[in-house]
Amino acid sequence: MAVKAKRLSAEEHQRRLEFRATRLREIVTTLILTPLALIWVYPFLWMVSAAMKTNNEIFRAGTNLLPTQPTFENFQRAWVQANMSQYFLNTVAIAAGSVFVVVATTSMMGYVLGRYRFPGRRIVIGIFVATVFLPKGYTIIPIFELIRFLGLDGTLFGVILAQSGGAHVIFILLFAGYFGQMPKELEEAAIVDGAGFLRVFFQILLPLAKPVMATVVIMQLISSWNDFLLPLVLTLPRPELRTLSVGMFAFRGEYFTDWSGMAAAATIAIVPIIIVFLAMQRYFIEGIAGAVKS
Repeated sequence: MAVKAKRLSAEEHQRRLEFRATRLREIVTTLILTPLALIWVYPFLWMVSAAMKTNNEIFRAGTNLLPTQPTFENFQRAWVQANMSQYFLNTVAIAAGSVFVVVATTSMMGYVLGRYRFPGRRIVIGIFVATVFLPKGYTIIPIFELIRFLGLDGTLFGVILAQSGGAHVIFILLFAGYFGQMPKELEEAAIVDGAGFLRVFFQILLPLAKPVMATVVIMQLISSWNDFLLPLVLTLPRPELRTLSVGMFAFRGEYFTDWSGMAAAATIAIVPIIIVFLAMQRYFIEGIAGAVKS
């Protein structure tokens, strides 16, 4: 009994040492990462603070985050006078449309590349990967010419098509990796029950890929929401179709920049993306982890 008691005491002592070591690592990690997190978040906090200041106070206050006399007039001016309300609706329509098209196309391509082995598969993947290194600015002229040839220049649908018409190689590879790790018995059982190719994909495998879908939705939403070059070029004939990122330049003139108004417009533009990401971050992490693990 004495030996058993000593053994239990030694195990308890070892557990306490491990617990203390774990707690010490957590405290050290927190002490190191907290200042880094504050540095990372500071520009966003400063932008929100600047949106509630006047232009004079922005330059007088410097790095001070607390406005002396907070005002929401900048938000009202940005939303109404600068037409950010219309730009917001345009951005929502373009982002939602491009997300729908990109999820549909990349999931189907990822399904084929992940589940089937066919001649030339590696070549196709190699060509896809090579396009990742192609600068986006180099493709703006052919994209514009194609949209104009289709008669969609100066339309929201034209911008949606341009946003969603790229290769989106990363999304394809995410879907391919996720679909590739699924057991083949799922398809075989569905085929035995009489399911065809499309039914197997849409009703069985695609619903199981919700984490990757969430990842693609977030990444494409952020990309479309923040894109500047394509909406700028494609909405030149019709300024009322501008997006938020393009519309913010209305606060910048030749001799004067309305910094407080621009900060308010930027806050309006970035807050919805932060809310969406926070709501879907769990699926985003699961999608990345699942695709990488495969």
